[in-house]
Amino acid sequence: MKRDSRLSGVLHVLLHMAEQDGPVTSEVLAKAMDTHPVVVRRVMAGLREQGLVRSEKGHGGGWTIARPLDGITLRDIYDALGGPSLLAMGHRTEAPGCLVEQAVNAALGRAFHDAEALLLARFGEVTLAMLSADFHARMTARPRGRKEIDHG
Repeated sequence: MKRDSRLSGVLHVLLHMAEQDGPVTSEVLAKAMDTHPVVVRRVMAGLREQGLVRSEKGHGGGWTIARPLDGITLRDIYDALGGPSLLAMGHRTEAPGCLVEQAVNAALGRAFHDAEALLLARFGEVTLAMLSADFHARMTARPRGRKEIDHG
């Protein structure tokens, strides 16, 4: 089953953007993500609608982060992506006639709900500033002479 990696990809792009002094074009971001600029523009447009990024047109234009990094949580980005499914598991049948399967669905449903609530709460606690600090700590710990930013 293919996993939805949009949240991970957007976080990657935003952290690359945070390292730049000015706007970053869709083409540059697409190279960092090994994808097409149209894909980047589509995702970034959704983030712009939520006030997370801005776009500037023309020469020297591109995308910039619209808020301080400590003011953007993983939950903000997850919500801007439309709240994709967090769990790959589900019920075998959504409306079973079998009483055994109804009991199974009830137990699993509660567990899925609780797991998603816990994960979303954690997303609300983690900011882009925290991810950026982790990146910088890793850069400091990296042996000298290695490439500074891995674009993959």
